[in-house]
Amino acid sequence: MDFLQIALVLVLVFILALPMGRYIERAFSLERTGLDRVFGGVENVMYKISGIHVADMTWKEYAKAVLFSNLAMVAIGYLILRLQGVLPWNPSAISGMEPLLSFNTAVSFLTNTNLQHYSGESGLSYLSQMMVIMFLMFTTPATGIAVAMAFMRGLTGQRSIGNFYVDLIRAHTRILIPLAVIVTLLLVGQGVPQTMEPTATATTLEGAPQQIARGPVASLESIKHLGTNGGGFFGVNSAHPYENPTPISNVIEILSMFLLPASLPFAFGHMARKRKQGWIIFAAMGLMFLGFLVTAYVNEVNGNPALAKVGLSQEMGSMEGKEVRFGIAQSALFTTVTTAATTGTVNNMHDTLTPLGGLVPLGEMMLNCVFGGDGVGTINILMYAILAVFLAGLMVGRTPEYLGRKIEGKEMKLIAITILIHPLIILAPSAIALATEMGTAAISNPGFHGISQVVYEFTSSAANNGSGFEGLGDNTPFWNISTGLVMLFGRYISIITMLAVAGSFLAKKTVPESMGTFRTDNNVFLVILIATVLIVGALTFFPVIALGPIAEWLTIR
Repeated sequence: MDFLQIALVLVLVFILALPMGRYIERAFSLERTGLDRVFGGVENVMYKISGIHVADMTWKEYAKAVLFSNLAMVAIGYLILRLQGVLPWNPSAISGMEPLLSFNTAVSFLTNTNLQHYSGESGLSYLSQMMVIMFLMFTTPATGIAVAMAFMRGLTGQRSIGNFYVDLIRAHTRILIPLAVIVTLLLVGQGVPQTMEPTATATTLEGAPQQIARGPVASLESIKHLGTNGGGFFGVNSAHPYENPTPISNVIEILSMFLLPASLPFAFGHMARKRKQGWIIFAAMGLMFLGFLVTAYVNEVNGNPALAKVGLSQEMGSMEGKEVRFGIAQSALFTTVTTAATTGTVNNMHDTLTPLGGLVPLGEMMLNCVFGGDGVGTINILMYAILAVFLAGLMVGRTPEYLGRKIEGKEMKLIAITILIHPLIILAPSAIALATEMGTAAISNPGFHGISQVVYEFTSSAANNGSGFEGLGDNTPFWNISTGLVMLFGRYISIITMLAVAGSFLAKKTVPESMGTFRTDNNVFLVILIATVLIVGALTFFPVIALGPIAEWLTIR
């Protein structure tokens, strides 16, 4: 029955992703489409109000537009968080957030990470929830989608890389806002609150007073998942009954956070006018995802060996930190999806997963291309595809080509920088944290699990995921500054380098296919692509994984 539940959800994702991929390609086509009749008028008004000139950009202009617009967003968000105590829509009289926590929070939501070093219901006013958190929950995935479209245009040889502001607006009007309205209504139907009323006061059965936090939860939940954001309205995120009250709402949230990442490979295939290219990318990510999912489910359903040794029954599996209304199947699926799609939302506490169960979200974030967040995950797997073609070309002595364009030293240097920066911003700060009192003071579990807590926090920040092993006491100056910087590096270095790669590809002349062309639309390339991702990931991260989850697992056997 558990396998049937999981299979049905994944089949639904696949069924929805196919038409959504085609829709995304049409929505971001540089040619006029029928969608312009529906959305064109609204978008033209926005262009006029904003003073946007609908003109093609170079990759450098595109990158500057991304950086400057995001800088303005984070500045506004920071100011609102600092001043929320004196601003309106604050019925619970929550004071302004302190400077370093405001920095971490603003950066977190700007980078589509949504790492929370605070508890939402007690740390933010309604104004902050809507004008900072929800605003950035729309704009940051829209930025990721826009950059992905630009990158795909470069790889597939479109007439230009596009215009960032046009792509940003289209991501809102044609994808995120319509879908968010639908998902919000579905969640309200399942009992998720959507109100501007203040915290309710009630009385327990024992007669004690009780404060029940509420607010515009459903609207935040919808874009939180559609935008692969992850920041919860409440401290315990989607484990809270007001964020995720039923098994049906759980499925809605899984579908929401998986829909766009699963659709973008198909959009790429349509954009390349070679659908098999999209299928190969989707298959590579899908097979890696299934491997991680099986690992999570098997380890959680088999329970904790240490508890079994002392005679404690675990008939339902390892239920520590999990909601009974979801059980092992939906908890394992949610865990695997939220880190595959780098969403970061949780319906169970990842800190209480079995050691190898906890390895699953950690491993997915380390690879950072098992579907990934809106836009960025597809960019990462395409980056690995280019690397795989280059390596295969070296092995057979042929000039590597991808989609009819030669791969040369310039592109490989940029890709090498991107691949190397990810482990660097994880392992270097992890080493500093584990070697200093500033870092170790936050660890709640000594030994191997403590290492996992630290590495997980920086991995989640670098992958712009946002989930955490919540036993870590992370609201300190060290953790707020260090993770804030890691989130910025993890987001923008890869965006800039990959836009440069797209610009380089766009400037190249198409090379006609020949008998010597290495095909990238068959099963051979699928195997090479997966092997490239896993080998690079294993060589980089296996030592620290061995010191954390694997060592912990061996000690409880």
